[in-house]
Amino acid sequence: MAGGKETPRQKMIGMMYLVLTALLALQVSSAILLKFQFLDESLKTVNDKTVTDNAGVVSNIQTAVAENKAPSANDKRVLANAQKVRQETSEVISYIRGLREMLIEKTGGTNEEGNYANPSAEDIVAINMIGAANKNNGAAYELEDKLNQYAKFMKDYNPDMPAKLALSGKEDPVASEDKAQRNKDFAQLNFEATPLVAALAVLSQKESEVLKYEADALQKLAQQVGADIIKFEKIFAMARAESKTVAAGTKYKADMFIAASSENIVPKMSFQGKQVKVVNGVGQVEFVASASNYDADGNSKQTWKGQVTINQNGRDTTFTVTEEYVVAKPVIQVQSASVQALYFQAANELNIQVPALGAVYDPSFSASGGSAIKGAKKGEVTIIPNATQVTINVSSGGNSIGSETFKVRPIPKPELVALVNGKPLDFKRGVPAASLRGVEIQAIPDEGFKQLLPNEARYRVTKWRAYLVRNNQLVDQQEINGPSGNLSSFAAKANKGDRVVMEVLDVKRLNYKGTAVDVNIEDNFTLPLN
Repeated sequence: MAGGKETPRQKMIGMMYLVLTALLALQVSSAILLKFQFLDESLKTVNDKTVTDNAGVVSNIQTAVAENKAPSANDKRVLANAQKVRQETSEVISYIRGLREMLIEKTGGTNEEGNYANPSAEDIVAINMIGAANKNNGAAYELEDKLNQYAKFMKDYNPDMPAKLALSGKEDPVASEDKAQRNKDFAQLNFEATPLVAALAVLSQKESEVLKYEADALQKLAQQVGADIIKFEKIFAMARAESKTVAAGTKYKADMFIAASSENIVPKMSFQGKQVKVVNGVGQVEFVASASNYDADGNSKQTWKGQVTINQNGRDTTFTVTEEYVVAKPVIQVQSASVQALYFQAANELNIQVPALGAVYDPSFSASGGSAIKGAKKGEVTIIPNATQVTINVSSGGNSIGSETFKVRPIPKPELVALVNGKPLDFKRGVPAASLRGVEIQAIPDEGFKQLLPNEARYRVTKWRAYLVRNNQLVDQQEINGPSGNLSSFAAKANKGDRVVMEVLDVKRLNYKGTAVDVNIEDNFTLPLN
């Protein structure tokens, strides 16, 4: 019953054969006789169509060879083989149809209504197809020989051809399961106790098998000269929209059409010179969209081209597909306490997102005019500027998304504050000399800077010098390392009206790494003593 892939028509014939086999095992009634007649008529209709199709394939092969101005020896051989297959098949079909006419005539032909005069006639069928008792000289034995000789002949042209077409009870997959049928030979299995209409249906089924294998062989030969008929088993509707995203109030436009694919042909498909995966006849094109120039609306029209090639014995037919698409410029969203400007040589923490990319957003960053340090979470980045302007470049999955440019502002200088015993000094009124025991100078960060970058706003006065001055003469001096110092030594030498001058020599800032950075600041305080 067949190897390889079957067309819907061949599958229908196979199903009819199974029904026919089942009906043969039933008791004959008028209803069953009608069913046999229906099966026979259906098979005859299909067989006539197959004969026409097969003849058309031979004609196509002949045309393909004729159109070749210099046909090769292989082309001529293919045509000769096709004609040989067609001739051999025609002889077998003619023989089978001759048996039909013989049985119809022996059983009384047809009546005035065109129906069989004797649709049962089991004995007449048995005598003519099996022969007299124990002689086995009926026409079915010659039919068996012709069918199996045809199978042997066709093996050279169709590798899927079975060794035999006429099977005995032991060889038939259905009859071998029945004790009453498995020991019968081909003639007995198909024509013993068989009414006329059933015998005719059996002959039609054998004819359909012959035509099926002829069709397979001719198709393989046609492929060798590019004359095969592509049969599309899968036909489906498709739609192609101008855009899957449509704003409210605008028109949605799409093309709707029929597409088809064939199981017998696996096309080769490529995109930009590279092969693409083909699943069920459909090529899967996938690439990362990119663009360099966008219009005022942030869109860039692009095109891609693909090739679909059908190869038939080395003869390629290539179809080119050109498809337009629009790349929308992703909107880069920068989230930060301050995005108008970044602070020079400070760790400016940003959160950069591209909502259009959704879950596929896999960012990486680089900076021109500074350095970029990727954070622990998606989109987090720390920018450390080293120029007056920094440009942040954003990529996702190795593909450039865009860039954002920021101005860079200097870090505001801290305010220096002097305290004695924890209280701010009164530089207008002055203090008694005896109170100069615990003096501290603090560097207070700019409040706005501290709120934005608290890890960068940590200051410490590391060195300052104090002078005891009378009129314009230096009386004493002391250098202090650190913010706090004890100036009690000035008390024994001080007179009313003297001054203490405090000069700040060095201030450090701890950055986000905990590294001390010099702060360029100079300031001094003059404190009168009373």
